[in-house]
Amino acid sequence: MSDPDRPLLLLDGASLWFRAFHAIPDKLTAPDGRSVNAVRGFTDMVASLVTKHTPRRLVVALDLDWRPAYRVELVPSYKAHRLDTAAAPGTEAVPDKLTPQVEMILEVLAAAGIATGGAEGLEADDVLGTLADRERTDPVVVVSGDRDLLQLVRDEPEPRVRVLYAGRGLAKAELFGPAEVAAKYGVPVPNAGPAYADMATLRGDASDGLPGVAGIGDKSAATLIQRFGSLEALRAAVEDPAADLAAGVRAKLRAAADYLTAAAPVVRVVRDADVALSKDDALPAEPADPERLRELAAKYNAESPIERLIKAIAAAHAG
Repeated sequence: MSDPDRPLLLLDGASLWFRAFHAIPDKLTAPDGRSVNAVRGFTDMVASLVTKHTPRRLVVALDLDWRPAYRVELVPSYKAHRLDTAAAPGTEAVPDKLTPQVEMILEVLAAAGIATGGAEGLEADDVLGTLADRERTDPVVVVSGDRDLLQLVRDEPEPRVRVLYAGRGLAKAELFGPAEVAAKYGVPVPNAGPAYADMATLRGDASDGLPGVAGIGDKSAATLIQRFGSLEALRAAVEDPAADLAAGVRAKLRAAADYLTAAAPVVRVVRDADVALSKDDALPAEPADPERLRELAAKYNAESPIERLIKAIAAAHAG
């Protein structure tokens, strides 16, 4: 039975620990001198989210490939600006003090009994898209600082999918369903999720190295998708001389035809990935390995956030 008060909580791991790293000052360190600001901040984020949403199930999605080959083949500029040119080919530029903390975070999650999930050759977005799309039991809350995931919102088929957008941090996070996406971005309500992806394809996204259609910005992209309903219908209108489409806009879209064909599957998240979970996604009532979790708390100078996480998990079950 679906419990509207106990969702499946899906967390975009890298998105959140990057934000934790940049939001928490690097003042507290582990006894051995290593930075632990991301470990502490991310653990506190998870504790806060568990407290707020009381999930029945929880998965932290991982990037097993942050720049999938098929996306780069379609749009070579995809995330190219994030490459670390001084490291091995294909390596993402990540702050030196963050890289070792990722393994620390994964150790904490494992000891706490929180599932992680990944898909070979794909990004965390694709893991989140697949898990959200195939869920048929519990309502879903996806948490990320990546607006692209707004394409996942749905009311139908049940259960609903909501996206908690944390681009400005959890304190200012906004919860989006179809109505909220439509109201903020001017896309049609009935297909707000897919329409958002279509709008994003048109306007582009500099943070992902996607140029978009030259001369088409946020407002014009939203207006076009609102008028025609989808990118597919809009592109059909471009080739229809009888369609009510301004000559200048028609010319821009026609000139960008190859780009649109390539970019659409880059922007859309995969919804049928072969996701492998580290364990079942049930949120345990108590840590999977309490002794190990205590060791990690001391080792990483993270006693307070880990204690808050333990209490949040217990309270979620008690509630």
